[in-house]
Amino acid sequence: MNTTINPGRPTTHPNLILGICCLSLLMVAMDITIVNVALPSIRQDLHASISGLQWVIDAYTMVVASLLMLAGSMADRFGRRRVFQTGMALFVLGSLLCSVAPNTQGLVAFRVLQALGATMLNPVAMSIIANTFHEPKARARAIGVWGAVAGVAMALGPVIGGALTESFGWRSLFWVNLPIGLAARVLAARYIPESKAPHPRRVDPVGQLLVFAVLATVTYAVIEGPREGWASMVIIGLFAVALLALIALLVYEPRRHEPLIDVRFFRSAPFSSATLIAICSFSAFSGFLFLNALYLQEVRGFSAFHTGLCTLPLAVATMLCSPLSGRLVGTHGTLPSLLVSGTATVVSALMMTQLTATTPMIYLLITYVIFGVGFGMVNAPITNTAVSGMPKAQAGLAAAVASTSRQIGASLGVALAGTILGSHVHDGFAEASHPFWWLVTGGGAAVLLLAWLSNTPWARDTTRHAAHLLEEAPAGATA
Repeated sequence: MNTTINPGRPTTHPNLILGICCLSLLMVAMDITIVNVALPSIRQDLHASISGLQWVIDAYTMVVASLLMLAGSMADRFGRRRVFQTGMALFVLGSLLCSVAPNTQGLVAFRVLQALGATMLNPVAMSIIANTFHEPKARARAIGVWGAVAGVAMALGPVIGGALTESFGWRSLFWVNLPIGLAARVLAARYIPESKAPHPRRVDPVGQLLVFAVLATVTYAVIEGPREGWASMVIIGLFAVALLALIALLVYEPRRHEPLIDVRFFRSAPFSSATLIAICSFSAFSGFLFLNALYLQEVRGFSAFHTGLCTLPLAVATMLCSPLSGRLVGTHGTLPSLLVSGTATVVSALMMTQLTATTPMIYLLITYVIFGVGFGMVNAPITNTAVSGMPKAQAGLAAAVASTSRQIGASLGVALAGTILGSHVHDGFAEASHPFWWLVTGGGAAVLLLAWLSNTPWARDTTRHAAHLLEEAPAGATA
């Protein structure tokens, strides 16, 4: 059980707490995708290169992916509400600075500040939810709502972003966060009770540094590979550093008394499968949005507003399927949702492999709908698997690992999409994107395989075994 700092505070209805947490999620998740539709405008206004646009997206997702697990454990130690409010303040400040960025480098730097705030929001909010809803079915429904909000926010981002960019310019995208963030901070102070884990994890600076080294070097190498040359010493050296850092992480973390990443989580086959599914699905989604915004505006000549409207079928499909997926997970488990998600991803990606500069719009819109179905169905099962069956005291860390996998996927998706595009751009924009869509097809097939694997009796046994290990004393002996 968690400990409450202020037991005298009047009891708040769990659904109100869920609503406040979802308000922060709405802001952060929308911010991930709302910028994509404005990339051509940013490129023109700030004279940014393709790699510069990649960094505008990936500087945010990379930092979030690197620090989410630290934020989850810090919230368990110092208080979830306190960390949540701190993160909200940083996110709002970063948004304000992004809106006045003078150049690409400044925008990337302020996106990093935004990301520092975001790391303290989603995993901490999920930990608050997990410690508010104690009954398994109620928690599953709450997680379903959470997953639905995430899917809807990310899908609506391009639509709202297109309208704002067309009406007020790309800088207005960051103004949206200011009233939402301030409202969420005030409501959190008033209605969310403070809580901590009874035995919070110690800070693991070495593990944190190694995680950042892996993600930063891989992201930089993938984005800058076409410019530097894949055989250059810089790129080869970056991949070598990433490999050595990963090996060091896998050797060091199990030896720690309280590691940043407790590898015993991954002894649960469903937990490991959910992590891989999140990486595959969010890579596809972020790469899709990145390429779609550039294709519709630079190849088809659409405005930012009309680009956003074209993604509306995707947003509607996601809005309809996300709550449906949450209900399916609550009543029938994760398998139905994941099978639909994987199938829809494969079908839509195969359709995109036929993309040309003159592809009929009805074909594109049908593809967007199918893709939206796939993305809408995947969030709830990922989130539910992350915390279900795990000890409540580890909810913050478990949720952070799940959120990290999403951000890793989002970062890799943009990096791979931009790099593949740049490597084949001499073939024409549409044709240059085809290798990425084949890659997404493989990712969708992986989701189908993992969906089946994670729902076998063997997989459920591994979850029980992992939960038992996590309830015991930490495996490592090093303080």
